[in-house]
Amino acid sequence: MPIDATDEPIAAVRAFNRFYTRKLGVLDQHLGESPFSLSEARVLYELAQRDELAAKEIGGELGLDPGYLSRIVQSFDEKGLIARRPLPADRRQYQLSLTAKGRQAFAKLNLSSQNEVAAMLAQLSASDVSRLTQAMATIESVLEQRRSQPAAVMLRSHRVGDMGWVISRQGAAYAADYNWDISYEALVAEICAQFIRNYDATREHCWIAELGGEPVGSVFLVKATDETAKLRLLQVEKKARGLGVGRALVEQCIQGARERGYSKMTLWTQSILVAARGIYKSAGFKLVATEPHHSFGQDLIGETWERDL
Repeated sequence: MPIDATDEPIAAVRAFNRFYTRKLGVLDQHLGESPFSLSEARVLYELAQRDELAAKEIGGELGLDPGYLSRIVQSFDEKGLIARRPLPADRRQYQLSLTAKGRQAFAKLNLSSQNEVAAMLAQLSASDVSRLTQAMATIESVLEQRRSQPAAVMLRSHRVGDMGWVISRQGAAYAADYNWDISYEALVAEICAQFIRNYDATREHCWIAELGGEPVGSVFLVKATDETAKLRLLQVEKKARGLGVGRALVEQCIQGARERGYSKMTLWTQSILVAARGIYKSAGFKLVATEPHHSFGQDLIGETWERDL
C-alpha cells in the first residue's frame, strides 16, 4: 500500500537528507576547497571511473538536466579537462573522456574529499565508525535497485602473444589517459622481456583477464626478494571497468604470492592513478613512501605500497 504523503517515514527521510547534505557541506557553492560544484564533481567522478561515456549516459545516471549538463561539459572542454568525439552511431552525441589535466584535477578533488571525510570520522570512536558505516550499507542495500549481472570474467595464465598485447595496451592506454610518452611503453617492454627471459613458475606468474574470450586486463607477480613479491603492470581496459576486473586481478595476485611462499608484497604506483589506488587500499595495501619524480614526460608522485601476507 502506498505511504500517505503525510506519514512520518517521509518526514524522517526528508529530515535525514537535509541533515546529511548539511553535514557534508554539499550545499556549498563549491565542493570542499575545489573550484567544482557538486554536480561538476559527480561528472568528473563518473568519467574517472569508467571514461569514454556518452554525455547522454552521464545525464541519465546522474539525473542532470540536459541543458545544465551541456554547460558543465562546455566548461570542462574550455578548461582542457575533457576530450570530446562524436559517437559513430549518432554524431549528434559525444563520447567524453578525461584528459591528463582532467585526471590530475580529479585526483586532487578526490584526495581533498577523502581528507574531509577522514577528519569527520576521526572525531568518532571505533565503535561509532562501525555503526555509521553499517547503517550506510543498510541504506544503500535497501534503496539500490537490482541490476543485471555482468558477464563473467575469466582469469587465465599468460601464453604466447600475451606480452605483446600487454605492451601495446599499456602504452596506448597511458598515453591516452595521462599523456605519458613512449618511454613508458619502453619500460613495459623491458619488464615483459625480463619476465619471459627469467620466468620461474614457482616464484612468478602473469594473469590475463578475459571477458567473452577477449583480453581485458592483466597483472604480474614477480620476485623482489626471497620473502617479498612485487605486483606489477595492473591494467584494465576501459570496456571492462566497473565490473570488478581490477579487484579480481589484485586478489588473484595476492593469493598467488601466498601460494608461492612469500610473506610480504609490495608495489609501485603513481598518485594520479586513483582507481588503482582504491583497489590496492581495499586489498589491504598501505602507503609507506612517496617521491616526486619526472618520468614518461610528466611530473609525477611515485608511491610505494606494501602489505603482509
